[in-house]
Order: sequence, then structure tokens, then C-alpha cells
Amino acid sequence: MTQLPLPLPATRAAATARLHTFLPRAGLAYAARRNEDLPGHPHVSGLSPYIRHRLLTEAEALDATLRAHPQGADKFLAELWWRTYWKGWLERRPAIWSAYRQGLTEALNRVHAESGLRQQWEAACTGQTGIDGFDHWAQELAATGYLHNHARMWFASIWIFTLRLPWELGADFFLRHLIDGDPASNTLSWRWVGGLHTPGKTYAATPDNIAKNTDGRFRPTGLARDCRPLPMQPHPAPRPVPEGDALHPDDHTALLLHEDDLAGDGFPHLPPGTPLLFLTTTARRSPLAVNPLITTFVDAALADAATRLGQPAAPRFTEADFDALTDHLATQGIRQLATPYAPIGPTAAALQRLAPRLAERGIRLARLLRDHDAQSWPHATHGFFRFREAVMR
Repeated sequence: MTQLPLPLPATRAAATARLHTFLPRAGLAYAARRNEDLPGHPHVSGLSPYIRHRLLTEAEALDATLRAHPQGADKFLAELWWRTYWKGWLERRPAIWSAYRQGLTEALNRVHAESGLRQQWEAACTGQTGIDGFDHWAQELAATGYLHNHARMWFASIWIFTLRLPWELGADFFLRHLIDGDPASNTLSWRWVGGLHTPGKTYAATPDNIAKNTDGRFRPTGLARDCRPLPMQPHPAPRPVPEGDALHPDDHTALLLHEDDLAGDGFPHLPPGTPLLFLTTTARRSPLAVNPLITTFVDAALADAATRLGQPAAPRFTEADFDALTDHLATQGIRQLATPYAPIGPTAAALQRLAPRLAERGIRLARLLRDHDAQSWPHATHGFFRFREAVMR
């Protein structure tokens, strides 16, 4: 058993080291004990913060796992593919993200207007509900920026069905505290628990399951038994899979990295020394204040990427700095800004707003889609199991 050292160092070297350390346990050992939420999280990979920011890519993790375990690692491989599935599913249905953000705005307005709801929400966020386990997880999440996957499911179920709080407020609580908080995985997982993803299917937290998988640390009482699905609208029809953009090889190009993809690879057509800059959108994860643990991790990850690419002083910009960003590129004679394709979420929205600003200065934005996404997202049409049959061969 290996304890998960929190907070994790935000470097690619730490990500690859963590993968190497975990791989011997990625097969049957992981399958047998992955659901156990124990102190120190000894039975999980701890790779999610790295993969969320692509300090380590899904393709790298999948390839390394298959080389270490040609057979017997299906459970861990499936966990890696779940993240790709969620991203592809939401990418094809961006209205779901928009609806979540609108629902969150409405829920926060209710929090301000309804004192009873505000008190319930604050008690849930600070871990003062009196519910065994739930209060611990709320405080653990705020203190560490991490929560075991099984605990996330229990927490969401209790939030929705026992506390009867708006699910959007719970999803937001996770996004502003989880270092690995991902718009697709987080939003759609909360929807799945509430019965909004797979129609008619919800996830019910039970005292016996919690006690079993926490080694008896927690056995909450009074949990809801009525876990009927939340009211839902039909899923929107999936839009075509994005294709990404092609680079114009003769244009003077700069590279823009962002917190959704910091591996720094996948740009074979860019010459060494291509000017580098960064866009940060961490504060956009929530209308409320984001946990400083997230900001610290992202800042360190950006610094690591800049050092690895040989430009430690590469400038950073936020959406408030778009004028300065475009001026910076124009003064260097840049005519093309290459960037990794950002899936649905705050970074993608920022890039969408940046593109016309660049175009006004004669600069083209080229969003480069990774092969892993281009090949797998077309299969995110229905449920995960159909997706898994297509990709896990």
C-alpha cells in the first residue's frame, strides 16, 4: 500500500513518477480495493489531478497500463476511459453545460433570497449537517482539494436526496474545491447520481455500503430511501464531433497553453523556440471563490510547463488581459496562435471570446485536437457501456 501524498506536486515529472509507482497495483489489486475510502487513499492511483490538466495524458496512462498489464487491468482502464467518455459526451451536447451554469445562477439567487436554503447550503459546505461521513468529506475536500471517487458518489447522493439541495450547488462546491475538478466529469457525474444522465437511474448512498467501504469509520443514519430521479428535460441531439483546426505552416506562430492541456507535446509542426504564452481560467470554474489549493496547483503546473519548454519567463494572461495578449502577439508579428483544443468549460469559452479579438488584429486561432479525442469522442453517443465496447478492444 502507498499513501497518497497530498497536496500532490504539480509537475510532469511527479505525474510520470506517480504513474510508475502505481502501475504494479493497476491490475487485480486495484479492482479488488478501489472502492475503499480509507485514510491516505492507499488503493487509488492519485493520477486524476495530473490527467485533468494533462500534465499526463490519457493516452500515455492507457498505453503504460496496457504494457504493464496486457490482461487484468480492465477496471482501471475503464476509469481512464470514463473521463474521455464524459468529455466526448458533453462536447457533443454543450447545451448541458449551459443549462448547468444557468441552473447554478438560479440556485445562487435562491441562496441569497431564502435564508433557510442558505443555512442548509452553508452547513453542507462547511460539514456541519450532523450526517456521519458527509461532514468529514466536506471538510476533507476543502482541506485537501481531493476526495475519493466513491466518497464523491455518496456525498452527491446525500446532497441531492437526503439534504434536498439543488444539485447544481453541489456540483459547484466540487468544482471550486477539487484540484481535479473537470467540467465534463463533474457536471455529468452529478447529473448521473440525480438520474439526469441515464433516465430513470439514480445512485442511492446506503449506510451499509458506506460502512463496508470505509472500514466502519462511517455509518450515517437517516439517509433518504426515496431516491427517485430529478425532473429532467430530454437530452439534446448530439452535434457533430469537432475536427479541430489545421496549422498554416508558413504563418509566424506562437503557442498558447492553458490549464486543460499542459503536457506541452503534440505540436510536431511547431519549430523549437516557438514563442510561448499561457491563458489561465481557474477563477472561472465557479461564480464563487475557488479554493487556493487549485490556484496553487495550476500556477505550479504552468511554471513547470514553461520550464520544460525552455521559456520559464513565458507571460501569463487571463480573460481580463485580452487586450494585452493581442498587443503582445502583434508586436512580435505573430499571425497564428496555436493552442490545444479545450473541451467544453471555462477555457473553451474564453478561447471562443478570444478568437474574434485576435482576428481583428489579423491573427488566426488554431485549436489543435489530439488524436485520442478525435478518435474516441465520436463513440460518446449513448451510455458508457456502448462507448466502452467501441474503445476498449
